[in-house]
Amino acid sequence: MPFADSNGVKLYYEETGRGTPIVFVHEFSGDLRTWEMQIRHFGRRYRCIAYNARGYPPSEVPSSVSKYSHRQATDDLANLMRRLGISKAHVIGCSMGAYTTLQFGLRYPRRALSLTVIGAGAGSDPATHKQFLKTSAATAKRFEEEGLAGALRPYRTAGNRIQLGNKDPRAFREFFRRFLEHSALGHANTVRGVQMRRFLLRAMGGPLSRLNVPTHVVVGDEDETSLDTGLFLKRVCPAARLTIAPATGHLVNNEEQELFNRITEEFLGLVDSGRWRPRDPRSLNPSTMAKRN
Repeated sequence: MPFADSNGVKLYYEETGRGTPIVFVHEFSGDLRTWEMQIRHFGRRYRCIAYNARGYPPSEVPSSVSKYSHRQATDDLANLMRRLGISKAHVIGCSMGAYTTLQFGLRYPRRALSLTVIGAGAGSDPATHKQFLKTSAATAKRFEEEGLAGALRPYRTAGNRIQLGNKDPRAFREFFRRFLEHSALGHANTVRGVQMRRFLLRAMGGPLSRLNVPTHVVVGDEDETSLDTGLFLKRVCPAARLTIAPATGHLVNNEEQELFNRITEEFLGLVDSGRWRPRDPRSLNPSTMAKRN
């Protein structure tokens, strides 16, 4: 198995294809296998790398919460690229991975060719952050006390995940099967160290307004929290374009694979050919400007 060392933690990765690199960063409940259809598609033209975050076997599962943070997650991405000799890459992340992708663009802008941000938004609203922390603490405790099977139950009826079950029951069952192969300790530590301590995206208007890396925000129109955050990112970040997938929940790249691959291929093509342009500031009207922060 191929592993890359990141500050003493081993990260498992897979790669295929040749050409300009794309690095895929998975969501909290997934792993590198959630990118399979994207890797098959883009691996024909790009060098595709996907990896499991720390806490997700066969990557190492540190036992201490202190080994988990959003900053360490961002450094893990940078260190993996360094280990593979990649100076610049397109970075594509979903949910928790979308947060890492945005942080990578802010901290390592010269190493990011572009950022694709899918379903970012959990816990990002200051108005509901206390409830998010309370729910997250209960989730971490459930992983410890009930294990993966017990912690999995709420996902079956989550408002932003039922769409996948309705569209593709086979993929939905596969999601549960893969989840049960994870580490309960890794998930509990990720909740406490990463999700509960990270900066709120919707309180980061200043840094995001200075983000110049080409950014594509993708969100399902039935993913309520991410939808609001997607609109925020579009309004505050001049580098961002926004695509809203109809009748879709949290996992756009899994729910609507053909749509996601097509719009991503178009976006990457614009960036690679030098034809991508940031937003024309003349398109910002007073009502939009009022909502930027």
